[in-house]
Formats: sequence, structure tokens, C-alpha cells
Amino acid sequence: MKKKKYIILSVIVILISIITLIGATYAVLTATIQGNKKISLKAGLLKVDFEEGNAINLDNAEPMSDSKGLKTSPYTFTITNTGTIEAYYYVSLENDVNNTLNEDLVKMRLTNDQGYDSGVVRVSDYAQSSYQITEEGKLNVDDKVTYNLWLWLDNNADNTAQGKEYKSKIVVSSFDRPQNVKSVSDAVIENIGENGSTYDDGTDTFITGTDPNNYIWYSGKLWRAVSINNEAKTTKLVTQWNISAIPYNPGNNTAFKGSFAETWLNDTSVDGFLYNLRDYENFIVTDSKWDTTMDSTDLGSIQKPNGTTIVTNAVGLLNMYEYQSSNNGGTDGYLDNGLIWRTLTPYDTSHVWNVSNGGIASIYSMSYADGIRPSINLKSSVKIVDGDGTIDNPYRLNGDNDTNLSGTLLSTRYSGEYIRFGNAENNLYRIVSHETEGLTKITSVEPLKNSNTFIKSAFNSNDSVNYSNTSTIGKFLNGEYLTSYVNDEYREMIEDETTWYLGTVGDGKSYKLSKYADESSNTLTSSTTSAKVGLLRYGELMSGQFDRYDNNTYYWLLTPNSSPYVRSVINYGFANNISPSSAHGVRPSINLKSNVIIIGGDGTKNNPFTIELSS
Repeated sequence: MKKKKYIILSVIVILISIITLIGATYAVLTATIQGNKKISLKAGLLKVDFEEGNAINLDNAEPMSDSKGLKTSPYTFTITNTGTIEAYYYVSLENDVNNTLNEDLVKMRLTNDQGYDSGVVRVSDYAQSSYQITEEGKLNVDDKVTYNLWLWLDNNADNTAQGKEYKSKIVVSSFDRPQNVKSVSDAVIENIGENGSTYDDGTDTFITGTDPNNYIWYSGKLWRAVSINNEAKTTKLVTQWNISAIPYNPGNNTAFKGSFAETWLNDTSVDGFLYNLRDYENFIVTDSKWDTTMDSTDLGSIQKPNGTTIVTNAVGLLNMYEYQSSNNGGTDGYLDNGLIWRTLTPYDTSHVWNVSNGGIASIYSMSYADGIRPSINLKSSVKIVDGDGTIDNPYRLNGDNDTNLSGTLLSTRYSGEYIRFGNAENNLYRIVSHETEGLTKITSVEPLKNSNTFIKSAFNSNDSVNYSNTSTIGKFLNGEYLTSYVNDEYREMIEDETTWYLGTVGDGKSYKLSKYADESSNTLTSSTTSAKVGLLRYGELMSGQFDRYDNNTYYWLLTPNSSPYVRSVINYGFANNISPSSAHGVRPSINLKSNVIIIGGDGTKNNPFTIELSS
């Protein structure tokens, strides 16, 4: 990855503290950088002037309409190129991590004297971790540009804003060469590659082809850009690989709303997919519309959904029309990942469409535990800051492109990120979750190998469906695995004892029963065991096949189906019921200690984190 040369980082600090209300009156305090009438910061190529006299003043202001907010005095800053070569820059907004005021209640507008206008937006659309507001601009020698920033409390603010505080920074980042920072929608369309094309149905522009340059790395997972909304400029993504395998719904219920799939995707507990997405409120449209209208026509002739059945959620699944549009109804497009995965389009009142290995359309029972490929819509404000969209160099998003992570606790990182752990050919793992506070659960990327051949083990030779230190596979994991597959350095990082949940999940039942006594998730199951090394359970993050079926094998989960069967994931991505005496692959799962730190890498597959125990 190319290193960027940062020439200047200049910051305007705006402080808004909302204090006690008297009646309907809001008292708002402001503060500016202390100094003389004009504060100038100068370094390298650019000089940034902050006008103290134009500080935003909302003293004794009430929540106000947009039109009234835009009549307040803006905060003004001017960027001047005082160097001898062209300068490139962009402007970002960064929120303070300690803010207590809901950022949805604060609105802003940023303009400049060269025609830029952000329009009226909520700061939640941009703020935190230096989210870019402007496109990359260029200043010739001696050129300057002046910006005006308005900031006001939304008219919808109510008493919940009392006593709350909001702080943010405008950040001007400058470079000595173009960084080609673009919106996701622009970058994907402009750099689609020779194996890709587009199809515009009047509402969305779909990425099509066998292997376009539409790979995106976000929150520890590899995604594909599927379509761009022509009006909103949001970008729909779907994970490249299945993330888990669960039943869609019990029995013949084809509704996405209230389904096991909808619950798993939008779960904001530590077990859920949405909870484990990085800063999801800043990246994704949380009120996205998912069209689940029924269609029983054949692939290639499926009609654009008419909005008969819409579900509003942060995370969904692709529908069959979207899959069809990715390759004009063909089965060899980029969305065929060689696995079996669910869409959210009902075929009839008893079945929902699947995509099977080979890319063909098929229909399966609701109670089958098929692969889940989550789909999200990226906000139009999200920018690409690196990468070229290929599988080896996927696009990286502003705010999710960390560098210099040496010394960072592993427990602060994200589900799906890669870690160098273990010996020889079995040394690549991924973060699962932080199920136990302070610890990091990880699992091997693939089932264990010996000389490039997957090893196989019975779950239990006596047909017992319960995992323990003395079960066949448990004895291997807590014995030979720790001595032959993990050396001393790594063994010391493993938490001595972990509680493994062994709840039974019957066909068509909720995945939650693998960990909880009932679907309410209020009480943990009493079926547990304690061991240093275990397996992933049914419905857990990363417990579905996420590599091509012909590069992998069946592997065990630790969840009983019902005696005498145990759940396993088969080689094309759904969870099946297998006799415990059968021999299948082994993907160990462990918890790493709270003082494990990162010493290198960026968490991607090509550059996994390297780790050590801190002293």
C-alpha cells in the first residue's frame, strides 16, 4: 500500500454545550481557538487562516429550522497555497468520541467561494474518524479558497438534548500529489475494469460482468459493490463470502420481516452481525428499504420488484432481481461465489429463492440452514481513499483504513479481520467477536491441514453429541492441537478457560438456542462446558463457509441438532446434521487474552495482524 505524504493537518475546534432548559429555551455555549483577531497556522504548502470574529454564536438559541439556521453567522476559514507547487487537499469533519448529544440533532452546511456546497446535512452523515466532506480539491501556487461553515441545532431537538455536549473538528488534509479520493459510487463506475460493465434500469445502476473491479474492504470483510442508486448515490454491497449459516424461518413462513435471518443480520447484541460492523451509523444507511416482493418466474425473466412488500432495516439480503441484474440473468457472474446462499425473494408461500453452487437459482425449505451473505447500503458521503477495486487491492474506505496500529489492543478490532497465529500452513485466523469482555475470540480461516490435506476427526466416537475435553474432537483440540499446531509463543496468548455454549437447535428453530435458554436472549443456556479450545457454534459469526467449496471441506460446529446428530457446515455453505461418529474437518476456536496487542499488519488477508503479549 502506498504511503501518503501529509504536508499539513490544520484543525478548527467548535464546541457546543447544551445546558439546562428554562421552558423551551436552549442555552448554547460556544468556544473558539484562543489567540489574536486572526489565527494563522502555516506548514509546508498550505496556510489556513481561521477568523476568530466569525465564530459560530448560538448563545440562547432555540432549535431552529434549516432556513433560520442558514441565517446565522457562519464560521469562515481560508486555505492558501503559499508554496511553489500545486497543492491538493480535502476537508473532513471529525467528532469527539466523548460527545453526549445525538449527532442526528445537529445540522450543518459547508460552502466555498469556488462553488462547492455540501447542502444541508446532519453531522451524523459525516462525523467521526475524519469523514471527508469535500471531494479532493487543487490549489495552484498563490491560489486560495474560502469556506463558510454553518452549524445549528435541528428544529426537531427536544428535551433529550438538555445537558448534552457536542464537539467536532473541521480537518484540512493536504498532499503534494493527487490522492484520487472519490465517492464510492464514482470510483466503482469509473474503474470497473475489462471484466465488468454496467446496467441502468432507471433507478439503479448495476455492476455487471464476471469479475469487475468492485471489491471493497470494510469492517474486516470483503464486499462486492452491486449497484448505485442513481438519485441518492448510495452503494449497495454484499459480502463476497457467506458469513454464517442459519434457517431463514420456521416452517412455511417466507416473510423476511421477523425471520431468523432478519434478526441475525440486525442484531445489536455482541452476538449480532450489525453490532460487529465498525461505526455502522457513520457508514451505512440504517433505514434502507429491502424489497421482498414475491416472484416465481425463472432466472433471466424475473421482474423488477414493484414494492409490494418492503422491509426497512440497516442490513438485508439481495433479492433475486438484483442477483439477476449482476450478469443479465447468467449464472457465471461475479456474485456466484461457488456456495449456496439465501436471497430474500419468496418463490411462493412455502419457499424463498436461493442461489446454489454454480450460480443457478433454486428453492429450498425455510427451515434449511443455508448460507447468509449480508447486504448493506453505504452512505453517499463515504469516500474511497485507497485501493483499485481488485481482489488483491480492494477499495479502502475513509475511516476504515487504519495504519500504524502497533501497540493497539487486539480487543478493539473488528470481526473478520485476519491474524497471523499458529504454525506453518495453519497460521491464518480471523476475529470472530469479543463475546467475553476484553477477550478476542478467533477461529482458523480454514479447517486444519497436514501437508496441504485437511485432517479429519470424529466429533465423538461413542455417538455422544456433547462437546467436552474428553470428547474425541475436544481431546484432540485441547491436546495435540496445542502441542503440534500452536507453539509456546502463541499458547501463552490463549485464555486458560472459555465457556462453550452447547444449546441444542432443532430443524427450523432459532439459532439463538445454541447459546440461550429461549429466543428472548435473556437467559444463557445451562448446557455448557469449559475448555481452553473449542469450536464455533451454530449461527455464530464466521461459522459459515466463506471460501469456495472446492477449496474446503465439511467441518464441525459444536451445536447438537438433536440426538444423535451434530451440526456441521458442508463444503458449499449450509449447516447440516451429521452423526458424531463421522469424520470431518476441524476449525479450532479460542479466546485470546486481554493484553494481546498488535505489532504489525493491517488486518487484511494479504497483510494480517501480527500480535504479541504486552508486558
